[in-house]
Amino acid sequence: QVQLVESGGGLVQPGGSLRLSCAASKNIFSTYVMGWYRQAPGKQRELVATITSGGNTNYADSVKGRFIISRDNAKNTAYLQMNVLKPEDTAVYYCNARLFTINYWGQGTQVTVSS
Repeated sequence: QVQLVESGGGLVQPGGSLRLSCAASKNIFSTYVMGWYRQAPGKQRELVATITSGGNTNYADSVKGRFIISRDNAKNTAYLQMNVLKPEDTAVYYCNARLFTINYWGQGTQVTVSS
């Protein structure tokens, strides 16, 4: 069983930055695709960004140019650097680890963008 623990959420003003971290309980980084998803109140969970074990990245159009996903395989940790945050980025952010049909989720961390 793999556990994912997110951290780094909080309250930030529009235009500000936050960095989310996702620490895995054991070494899964050699094969798993790591991703960040978010869910705003009253909305479905949506993809934010993913990164493969080889470092290939994919982003939702709404965050391209503002967010950067990365991973440190030696630390079993994935990151999401969020810049130029907007009120519409407010959501609970979830870390995901995926290998074919196997999915692991973190508990989520709240990000609130408000003045």
